[in-house]
Amino acid sequence: MGSQIAEPEEITVLVTGFGPFREQYPTNPSWEIANSLPSHLPPLRAKDPNSRHAAALLPNVRISVHPEPIRVNYQVVRSLVPSFYDTPRPFDVVIHIGMAGPRPFYSIERRGHRDGYKHPDVDGEIIDSDEDCQKDDWPWRGLPEEIETELHLDQVLSLWQGHSSEYDDLRISEDAGHYLCDFIYYSSLSELWKQQRPRKTVFLHVPADASPSSVERGRDLTLNLIRSIVESEIIAKNKPMESRVGDEEL
Repeated sequence: MGSQIAEPEEITVLVTGFGPFREQYPTNPSWEIANSLPSHLPPLRAKDPNSRHAAALLPNVRISVHPEPIRVNYQVVRSLVPSFYDTPRPFDVVIHIGMAGPRPFYSIERRGHRDGYKHPDVDGEIIDSDEDCQKDDWPWRGLPEEIETELHLDQVLSLWQGHSSEYDDLRISEDAGHYLCDFIYYSSLSELWKQQRPRKTVFLHVPADASPSSVERGRDLTLNLIRSIVESEIIAKNKPMESRVGDEEL
């Protein structure tokens, strides 16, 4: 007879979004989506319990949204991100949301990049010149050129698709773009790397459409993503126990 690993009473998820991106995008859908999220992950809708992807039971999932949109500025991001990981109780998962232009699909990024940030931010500034990168006090000195999330993205994608409409185009991306989206993602991943903590963070790219219907769709897909990440983590935690139980029954 098997037993289950005791699940935490509450899982906490931090979500961030960006502010306006120049004149052509005065409203950034990433912030509109983040700001529309509820404080807790709602229960599955009536149609969902029979989903082949649904976990039996989830712990309470609290969603904490960073209280303001993050300015599309390199130095702002570099100064801010460490505070996400310096809290009395660490967040279990961090999700950064950003805009990916007019493309119609949603993607979760596998990795962040240390180098290659050549495009100015909204204040016309660039960061990490070749000279800066040679200095002993460069914040990313000695870190890998790429750092990957430790979330099980292939499984997360499958669960995410199962919770969403067949018409939603959901993907994994291997290149976050070498701009602020990539920069905040690597900033988070590198902070966890330096602290030798599990890299349970991901970047979600959303379409540029900030209409109410698109924001509502993005909100629902973000909630589905959070649910899928939590389910994936529970599956991963229960696998070792299932293996041990199987060995005992041989």
